[in-house]
Amino acid sequence: MASAGYIGDATGSLELDEAVFGESFHGPLVHETVRAELAARRRGTASTKSRAEVAMTGAKAWRQKGTGRARVGALSAPQRTGGGVAFGPKPRAYTVKVNRKARRRALRAALSLHAERGSIAAVDPSAFEPPSTRSAAAALAKLEGGGGVLVVLSEGEESCARSFRNIAEVSVLRADDVGVADVVGAGRLVVSQSALERLSEKAVSR
Repeated sequence: MASAGYIGDATGSLELDEAVFGESFHGPLVHETVRAELAARRRGTASTKSRAEVAMTGAKAWRQKGTGRARVGALSAPQRTGGGVAFGPKPRAYTVKVNRKARRRALRAALSLHAERGSIAAVDPSAFEPPSTRSAAAALAKLEGGGGVLVVLSEGEESCARSFRNIAEVSVLRADDVGVADVVGAGRLVVSQSALERLSEKAVSR
């Protein structure tokens, strides 16, 4: 069974459940889930005015005949300055449905990838009480690998979260808020024991 060693001064390791961290990587499924998660985070509030909505006079720019120029229509036409936007965005939802079992399998695949690469480590929240950004930075400096770090913690571990949250290229999330996109996008993963248990619950089909 794979394990994750502790960062900092803590000793020992966390055992990784084979049912969660032994999943083979499925690229298309992970891509589909990440795409759905990122789409769901979009606010979808972008809005433009069409030619029927702009505050514009309904009069023609000039009369139909006698000017020597081409005939012209409404000033609200999209090709004119101040006119409406053709095919512009309107408020909409970007959510894409992904089946629950597929989403859980994608999360297992993402977590298993970190276990396979050895880019997952454990953290003892009690070691950062009171909060200490200096100690957190020193602990991360000893972490192997490169890329951004995702620190996953649970409720009640706020002192540890405050220690890591102001470090560059480090994101701190609660286990309940972590998605496949967060796990895949992180170069290294740091979890507490309670957060690891919560992630395992989310990743195992019921």
